[in-house]
Amino acid sequence: MFTVEQIEQAHEKVKSGADFPKYIQEIKELGVISFETWVNDSHTEYFGKNNFRTKSKSQYDELAISANSDKENFGNRLKEHQQGKTDYYTFCKDCAKAGIEKWIVNLDTMTCIYYDKAENAILIEQIPKL
Repeated sequence: MFTVEQIEQAHEKVKSGADFPKYIQEIKELGVISFETWVNDSHTEYFGKNNFRTKSKSQYDELAISANSDKENFGNRLKEHQQGKTDYYTFCKDCAKAGIEKWIVNLDTMTCIYYDKAENAILIEQIPKL
């Protein structure tokens, strides 16, 4: 089983969205099979085999999530983040403004799906493999 501390150690190496694939590979090796991150405070629930679950604490004061999703704006902000132009907190603020409530990463399918408050999938991206 893995701990939130192990995951946080891996996450400390992430300086921008460009580092995300390496981070995903590292936590996959720890035994994480999926995780769900909530934009409002960046708490994350991690899932492993045999129904194992653990949850991180809030990472910042609560952000208000827009009731209206803006897929085009979000897609642009995501690209900027992946190019290393924004830090994590800025990305989360951009998500909130674009109506993104959470994202779910599945490490088996290597996908990250971003959802709005109505649980609609706004964007599905394939995580690059190393």
